Amino acid sequence: MAVSPEGAPCWADAMFNDVEEAKGFYGDVLGWTFGGASSEFGHYTEAYVDGKAVAAVVPPMPGQEGTSQWCLYFAARDAAATAARIRDNGGELLMEPMQVGDFGTMCLARDPGGVLFGLWQAGTHEGFGATAEPGAYCWAEVFTREPEKSDEFFPALFSYRSKRLEGERDFRVYDLGERSVLGRMRMTDDFPPEMPPYINVYFTVENCDEAVARATARGGVLRFGPVDTPFGRIAAISDAQGAHFSVIDITTLVGEVPQTTDVG
Repeated sequence: MAVSPEGAPCWADAMFNDVEEAKGFYGDVLGWTFGGASSEFGHYTEAYVDGKAVAAVVPPMPGQEGTSQWCLYFAARDAAATAARIRDNGGELLMEPMQVGDFGTMCLARDPGGVLFGLWQAGTHEGFGATAEPGAYCWAEVFTREPEKSDEFFPALFSYRSKRLEGERDFRVYDLGERSVLGRMRMTDDFPPEMPPYINVYFTVENCDEAVARATARGGVLRFGPVDTPFGRIAAISDAQGAHFSVIDITTLVGEVPQTTDVG
């Protein structure tokens, strides 16, 4: 695939205390197979669907063990320049831009409300080898208790145009050019108070209900759904190690797509 335009989601990975368990879980739920792990790159292990790279899992560095979490990466033409904009707009750099062999340059950060995300400046690794097909990334949403901070930060960082989705929930969509690339949802009292803000990554599945059944059989927890929407049948899950993600069957569309209003 071609290198993603700046600001487009281009990769996802997660750190797991038990990588072998994670490989078994996602292998069953999403049909992933896995490549080899090199000690040179921290035993970073890519996941594949039909031979195409779709995500990665990695063990924590010594002393970094903790709750597992998916991290979404956004494409950057110049990671150092984008990192400077993160600082300028009130974000926090957790990892300065770091070159990863000839694969590319990565950076980890948080938005002003504490949402974890990454940057990826592509080298030989251009990002997702597939999207919107079974087992592959499809969509993502910023879940935050401080939506006004995300609504200022991400459009300033990547020149997104923000649209409000009509309805009862406080939900926005960020567009990059003519393409919607990211959602933003306010975390309500329905979310446990101890749950930190995060980016909810959606992976495509052929059958949402069957994916949920496989996930719960492997120790995952169903958080929401399955429910039909105009965008697909979706369910939110926590895996067996506590990482939150969602699955979506994009072939099952029910209802009318809500209207949107441009807000900036």
